[in-house]
Amino acid sequence: MQAQLPVDPAPATSLHLVRRLRRPTPIDAQWDKPMWAAAEPLRIRHQMGSPSAFTPTVEAKLAYDKANVYVIFRVQDRFVRSLVQEYNGNVSGDSCVEFFFAPDAARPLCYFNLEVNAGGTPLIFYIQKPMSDVQRLTGEEIAQIEIAHSMPRIVYPEVEGPVTWTIECRIPLSLLEKYTPVTRPARGKSWKANLYKTGSRTSNPNYLTWSPVEFPRPNFHLPQYFGTLSFR
Repeated sequence: MQAQLPVDPAPATSLHLVRRLRRPTPIDAQWDKPMWAAAEPLRIRHQMGSPSAFTPTVEAKLAYDKANVYVIFRVQDRFVRSLVQEYNGNVSGDSCVEFFFAPDAARPLCYFNLEVNAGGTPLIFYIQKPMSDVQRLTGEEIAQIEIAHSMPRIVYPEVEGPVTWTIECRIPLSLLEKYTPVTRPARGKSWKANLYKTGSRTSNPNYLTWSPVEFPRPNFHLPQYFGTLSFR
């Protein structure tokens, strides 16, 4: 989604505990596999803008190990489409899930926005204040993020009936460190973050957030409303 200048800072209220993985596991978009059995899901349910005719049910789980952060989304959806196939394209116009996170605890307003459409095509920027300071990750860098998706890469025509789709990502911390100092996940550490669901160019535009955002129109680029991921 298009970035806007932030409004005055406001406290974020959402908190989620993120547990460490005990062993490596394949990235395959399987929501119920053993890796995620002990992970408590969070709900992406706060609406921005006018309510959509149909509201998807969206959950996410997160985990970490010494080298990576992991996230998986499950979306119980309708009116699903996925057309964009190029890195850093307008994936948020498709049925799309998004993970915005500030990995440097000393700079909670500087963040990455990872956006992935239902077909598994990603966009990721690093954004600092002022908002004009946007760094796009290169295709070679983006390819280091392992992404699995349950839907075909192209979903068209739009699937109007009920469908559940998943996106799973492994994000290397070494990739993030090319752009910013990183507070390495460990017990007692935390990141600021928010997670979203959108589909601005589908026939059912929807804008959902995990941590509530108080703004009169859909705008995900307001890091002062990020919640807290607390590593355990």
